[in-house]
Amino acid sequence: MTTNTPTQTYQISKTLETEYPLIDNDPHFKRVVRYARPSDYAHGLVAAAAGPGLLYGMEKAFPSRVGKGGFAQAMRVTGALGAVGGFLYFYNRSILRFYGMSENAREIQMDMREMVDRVKAGQPIYGESQLTPAMQGVAARQSRFSALFSHVMPWFNFVNHSQHGVDTAKYYQQAERELEAERLSRGGN
Repeated sequence: MTTNTPTQTYQISKTLETEYPLIDNDPHFKRVVRYARPSDYAHGLVAAAAGPGLLYGMEKAFPSRVGKGGFAQAMRVTGALGAVGGFLYFYNRSILRFYGMSENAREIQMDMREMVDRVKAGQPIYGESQLTPAMQGVAARQSRFSALFSHVMPWFNFVNHSQHGVDTAKYYQQAERELEAERLSRGGN
């Protein structure tokens, strides 16, 4: 006899002890980029320009005499590597705030506002997904805390799922408080 009891498609994720509160242990790629601070962009641009800048400076100080077109090719390769490295540095600075590994007061406010607005609009907190719950669990397990290893293998979360390592009740409670305050301000009973 077969029973139709649902099976658990995910495991409770580990939490890391950090100085600041955890916002999300597996944020979507778009959220990480959207929550980035201007200083993250500045650091990323400086990191991206460092490689070509240093190569140019070394060429001026100690000419390589590679011949026509040789230095231009080296600059293109260095520029491409610098752009990738600069983006990864920018991305890591932003995502570490989600993990609570650096100061994240601004991101906590942005997260609360975004999620409460989604609750009030009747939308799923972490977005719609085309995947089954089992596949969402696989995706979550593959990308959770992945930025901590991005210096070896960059891995981003492009999947909407509900496994983010935080208690979502806080969003619903805040939405209820705001809806109640709105009702009272309109003079409702």
